[in-house]
Amino acid sequence: MVPPPTGGGGDSFEDFYAANFHPLTLQLYAYTADANQAQDAVQEAFTRAWQRWDRLVRYDNPAAWVRHVALNVARNRWRRLRAARAHARFHRDEVVAGPGPDRVALARALAGLPERQRRALVLFHVADLGIEEIAGQEGVAAGTVKSWLHRGRQALAAALDDSTMEERHV
Repeated sequence: MVPPPTGGGGDSFEDFYAANFHPLTLQLYAYTADANQAQDAVQEAFTRAWQRWDRLVRYDNPAAWVRHVALNVARNRWRRLRAARAHARFHRDEVVAGPGPDRVALARALAGLPERQRRALVLFHVADLGIEEIAGQEGVAAGTVKSWLHRGRQALAAALDDSTMEERHV
């Protein structure tokens, strides 16, 4: 059995810490059933004690103060953990299914297009920009954008038709 912590150890914080860290950690371990949590709580309590050592050294039993603080630290961690678990129970992240075969085929087909055609198709169909807006953004004539869109749609249709044929034969 470990002797209970004392207030003694001289007037130096280092002596006090050396005399009381292990016994307090064992007590907190018995309370928390988690060695790491016990050490963290006691270490936090000693950190707070060190900041007030000029006052604590005059207490009859400064180790009792450190124990009290360590127990509060452990208790507060439990409260936060319990609140986080409760929050997680009621606020589950929505699971989004992965892309379907059609979307994968479309992404693969788009990736195979020349960059200008792909960009024109994305800006027109996904970003919902008009032909004039795309032309202004790309610094080309509106007819050029129409040409990119036409060629891109043809290449995309052919690529999607090929991938659909491959899936049927697999």
